Amino acid sequence: MVSRTSPLHLITLAAVGAAAGWLLEVLLTASGRPIVIPSISLAISLFVIAVVVVVLAVPIYRSSRGLRRARVNPFYALRVVVLAKASSFSGALLGGSAVAIAVYLLSRTVSPGAGTITASLVVSGAAIGLLIAGLVAEHLCTIPPDDEDSSSQNPMDPQGAA
Repeated sequence: MVSRTSPLHLITLAAVGAAAGWLLEVLLTASGRPIVIPSISLAISLFVIAVVVVVLAVPIYRSSRGLRRARVNPFYALRVVVLAKASSFSGALLGGSAVAIAVYLLSRTVSPGAGTITASLVVSGAAIGLLIAGLVAEHLCTIPPDDEDSSSQNPMDPQGAA
């Protein structure tokens, strides 16, 4: 059974991504090399991945809620849940690094072009969107609790014992 994604893990990954992004920019600047500036195509790719993750989870939601008669392959459901968790982790990591790059660019004494800061902020927004899409897809893949009353079970049944 796959457990729900912990907010602590997401915050930790965002902090690790921010530290790595900041450190990378500082090391590149100190060595005289060009800094990393995320491109808009990365933001578009992250957005497309976020949409795909949620679309893949919708059939599982419909089947588990009885809105669809066809059963879902359990291996498919497991793969979608793992993809959703990976998407939320990747979104946290990339979002943290993109925010750190934007903050690094804003902290420079020589102001970079507005397009570079905007690109970093757009990528961080897309990464946060991927994180949210992963969490939504993970929620869509959960099985609803049973509606059966526990008092109606046989008291001699070991499964019904508390």
